[in-house]
Amino acid sequence: MDASASEIVAAIKHLRLPEQSVLIPASPPKKHKPLEECSKEDFLLAASPSIFLHVLTDYGLDAQTLARLEATCTFFRRPAQLSPDTELPLSEVAALDMCYKRAIFKPMTTEERQHLKQRCGGSWKLVLRFFLAGEACTRRGKAVPLAGPGHSIALAKNGDVYSFGANSFGELGNGTTEDQTQPCLIRSLAGVRIIQASVAFGITLLISDAGRVYAFGRGRVITGAAHHALAESDHGNGVKNVSTPHLIESLKDIFVVQAVIGNFFTAFLSREGRVYTVSWGKDGKLAHNTDMEDLEPRPLLGALENVPVVQISAGYCYLLALTCQPGGMSVYSVGCGLGGKLGHGVKADEAHPRLIEEFRTLNLQPKMISAGAWHSAVVGADGRVFTWGWGLYGCLGHGDEECQSSPKLVQALANVKAAYVAAGDYMTFVVSEGGDVYSCGWGETSSLGHTSADNPEGNEQRSHVLTPELVASLKKLGERIVHISITNSVHGEAHTFALAESGKLYAFGAGRRGQLGVKLGANVTERCYPELINIDLS
Repeated sequence: MDASASEIVAAIKHLRLPEQSVLIPASPPKKHKPLEECSKEDFLLAASPSIFLHVLTDYGLDAQTLARLEATCTFFRRPAQLSPDTELPLSEVAALDMCYKRAIFKPMTTEERQHLKQRCGGSWKLVLRFFLAGEACTRRGKAVPLAGPGHSIALAKNGDVYSFGANSFGELGNGTTEDQTQPCLIRSLAGVRIIQASVAFGITLLISDAGRVYAFGRGRVITGAAHHALAESDHGNGVKNVSTPHLIESLKDIFVVQAVIGNFFTAFLSREGRVYTVSWGKDGKLAHNTDMEDLEPRPLLGALENVPVVQISAGYCYLLALTCQPGGMSVYSVGCGLGGKLGHGVKADEAHPRLIEEFRTLNLQPKMISAGAWHSAVVGADGRVFTWGWGLYGCLGHGDEECQSSPKLVQALANVKAAYVAAGDYMTFVVSEGGDVYSCGWGETSSLGHTSADNPEGNEQRSHVLTPELVASLKKLGERIVHISITNSVHGEAHTFALAESGKLYAFGAGRRGQLGVKLGANVTERCYPELINIDLS
């Protein structure tokens, strides 16, 4: 049954829109008509897709709801006679209008937009769903801290970038190789808005809102091709460290929205949802048949060639990819299968991306992925958490240290609706929708956060945490935590960042090189209780 115009008008009244935005007629019809019989004179909202979108978003409606409206109500199905395409129904115009509000969509040509539309399934509602899914799992354009192995990067909401910690290879991007114990703005990026970043041992990658990638730290500059790339060199030959942000010219024709570094390879995700990888001249070519010394980004071949990807995550020699298709969300994996971390029920390597089919059996719609060094984790749309891979120290949260080669539900979180998960080096953190934080794994590290306020230096010995426990030290702060970043590296020196909804950033864990961004006392190398960093990311 169609909704009545009066019902929608009543809903608009409750939105408390600015006076100049309210489009309710001064003299509404005395007799309510079915919505499909209303003209623009009866229901002026149809003439303004931007206001219509305001209504939808205020009520938490998304692309799927737009599709349901179109399926059940002729008002949303018939051509809206609105630009840019008068034949589009109102629900499609609304979805397209919301796409235009995204910075990554605006610079696209008409041909590029149409190609993206077909790639996503032939509908602007599906394109909108693709964008929303990517924004939700990557915090694109929001404040984000990154806890690297020895150094740290913090992105402010306005696009500024702060760096601190170890700087032996120039990985702080400030033009020096001196360690920095306090957050310092990278001033050479003035005028460039950074929306995403990735860190590894001695390496930093930054992504601008224009889709350009900047790199600094350990590296090699191939001047003949006017191309800057980061790579490992076993023998130290030809390595030139870079201490200020340099554009990766080989990516100039790719609008990049995410980058991850996964030991011997780097992966980039394009605006259109394509994955590109760069080999570091080591084992494994990650599905592109090129020379092992080839440093050019190559498309990831196989199952993902024609499937839109919204998020990538890298661990030790393997990659996870979260896809968004008309039929739902899926997870693919490729690379080293040691410990079962690829999730296919075996411990074998995969040369090409392969669908993790277990999620279909589990009836789970994945909404975000996290690849730890040796294990993986997924949060479903229903808030359930699944982990698999190497289970040493209890990092999987199943109450033991056994390996799991297929995704397994974390039963200890059965009463917790998770919003975010972070997998690191034998550690896992989960953030609930209410802002509580749980962690499990390697208990000997101070970066798990399970230390009492009475002993902030963490002198007591703690055993490994085999099932997720509430991080009471964060709970006592009285803040709603929205994001956790943990060190994901085999190089050690692990630390953790907790970002609060207020924009405040807290740190704990190893801090010998200044990576916590707080001053430690004499002979103190770590902080076991969350400490506020003097930085404003809001």
